[in-house]
Amino acid sequence: MTASLSIPTLETKRLILRDPRESDFEAERDFYASDASRFVGGPLPEQQVWRNLAMLMGHWAFRGYGFWGVEDKKTGTYLGRVGLWFPHGWMEREIGWTLMPYATGQGYATEAAETARAHAYDILGWDTAISQIDPANAPSKAVARRLGARFEQMYDDPIYGPVEIWRHLAPADLENGGMEAYA
Repeated sequence: MTASLSIPTLETKRLILRDPRESDFEAERDFYASDASRFVGGPLPEQQVWRNLAMLMGHWAFRGYGFWGVEDKKTGTYLGRVGLWFPHGWMEREIGWTLMPYATGQGYATEAAETARAHAYDILGWDTAISQIDPANAPSKAVARRLGARFEQMYDDPIYGPVEIWRHLAPADLENGGMEAYA
């Protein structure tokens, strides 16, 4: 039996956000074998990495949204994953990003997350979103700031332990330039 999912492809100036694929496994395996994965539950054995990729597809099947695989438009290189997340037991609907080490520091996470957030707000009708960020993950907090998100509170996640909750601007606040939300 083959399941059929309708996962939209989104594009930005430099990126394609597309369905997660088994061909992403090698890059994900290498990422989760390294210390770079420490902020997202790693390092992990490769069997768990494959299961995590399968879980991304399952989230799309259950919720109708999820993480996209992000690739460079020019080269087709897999850069990581960015998307929308709300598994059972999660605090709130989230916008998340995880890039491969070779893709960091180039604005890809911000560019892709802005597009994912627009999809959440404009297509799915979300009125708010958070991002859970490890307190020691300064680059991820910088992405959240560039997106206009603000630190809201600490949260003791049952799996990841203490995390920071960053609140994204609501759709109306984005339209107004975001100034009213944090005045």
